[in-house]
Amino acid sequence: QVQLVESGGGLVQAGGSLRLSCAASGRTFSTYTMGWFRQAPGKERDFVAAISWRGGRTYYSDSVKDRFTISRDNAKNTVYLQMNALKPEDTAVYYCASDKQPFGGLSVESGKYDYWGQGTQVTVSS
Repeated sequence: QVQLVESGGGLVQAGGSLRLSCAASGRTFSTYTMGWFRQAPGKERDFVAAISWRGGRTYYSDSVKDRFTISRDNAKNTVYLQMNALKPEDTAVYYCASDKQPFGGLSVESGKYDYWGQGTQVTVSS
């Protein structure tokens, strides 16, 4: 059974930083692209960032590029999202997700991911 467990969310002032973690189990983590998505109240779930299975390639949404960094440690079965220069509009529940297929490419489409964590709340105050 595949499980993804996010942690690291919280309340931070604008301009601050947080690092989210997503611990994976139940599948060969190192062979799957991983993604981060977020959902603000009343809005759809949006793509944030993705990282290839080896970690050599990353992709970001325009709204977080140059502020957020996705990384992974395959030895620890964990993917991270370092968030700097946070803005109130970054407030959302953040989810990590695992690609449906091993050795896949990067994708911004939520339908390409089959396992999701429970989410962690990030709140940025102004």
